[in-house]
Amino acid sequence: MALRDDLQLIYDWIPERSRVLDLGCGGGELLAALTAQKNCQGYGVEIDTDSVLAAMTRGVNVIQADLEQGLRRFEEASFDVIVLSQTIQAMQNTETILQGMRRVAKQAIVSFPNFGYWRNRLQIGLFGHMPVSEHMPYQWYNTPNIHWCTLEDFERLCAKNQLTVLERAVMSEHKRITRFPNWRGSLAFYRVG
Repeated sequence: MALRDDLQLIYDWIPERSRVLDLGCGGGELLAALTAQKNCQGYGVEIDTDSVLAAMTRGVNVIQADLEQGLRRFEEASFDVIVLSQTIQAMQNTETILQGMRRVAKQAIVSFPNFGYWRNRLQIGLFGHMPVSEHMPYQWYNTPNIHWCTLEDFERLCAKNQLTVLERAVMSEHKRITRFPNWRGSLAFYRVG
């Protein structure tokens, strides 16, 4: 099973035989691959009915729930890794979800579109409109993104919530970016604990 580049990077960070909770799991592609190829166990949490059905078709254990309600249903330290892929920027209660992730798992992997990416800055500064890109394909009036976040913003939020950044990766156009990542990277990945 071939994964999207962003999901492949997350997949690579998750150790074999891990207990994984995938928040906003979509159609369950990541969990299906982890179960089949790395002998992981876990659950996905998803609100969209079509995505829940797609995940179930892949054999993924999925719970239909709204992440805004937090992670109260999960016991402390019940997972090795929590994944929150391209979802944090659409959350109302960002700090609540981060604190819940810290309580429920040893570490978390969080990815989000980097609003500091140069093309986003250019669209606002030069053309005078909100950015539309591969990782933010919505117009300002129909976007689920309610929190604009850059790499620096996320690192400050982690520090405020006593989360240690264990690893960071940044991608743009399916390539890893190492130089000037906040400027050149369109998608950020963090492993925190």
